[in-house]
Amino acid sequence: QVQLVESGGGSAQPGGSLRLSCTASGRVFGINAMGWYRQAPGKQRELVATITSGGATTYEDSVKGRFNISRDSGKNTVYLQMDSLKPEDTAVFFCNLGVVEPGVPGVQYYWGQGTQVTVSS
Repeated sequence: QVQLVESGGGSAQPGGSLRLSCTASGRVFGINAMGWYRQAPGKQRELVATITSGGATTYEDSVKGRFNISRDSGKNTVYLQMDSLKPEDTAVFFCNLGVVEPGVPGVQYYWGQGTQVTVSS
């Protein structure tokens, strides 16, 4: 059994910052790829950022230069630093981790519970 716990969401003013974290616990041998997604009201869930086990990152165009994804493999944790926040960043943010479990072939993907980010003045 693997559990993901997200934290760090909340409210911010335009131009402000928030930092999200997502930690995996339980039967975790290692973490492969890590990613953050978001879902705004009435919209589909979209990929925001990813980071591989080697540290390579990708970003959705609208967050490039404002968001930074990072990981602490020793803590099985992925972070999303969000700066210069805009009202259009308002959404529920979800982490998605590719977990290698002991005795289980391949990589299993798990979702966090979601954390609300609200940007308004």
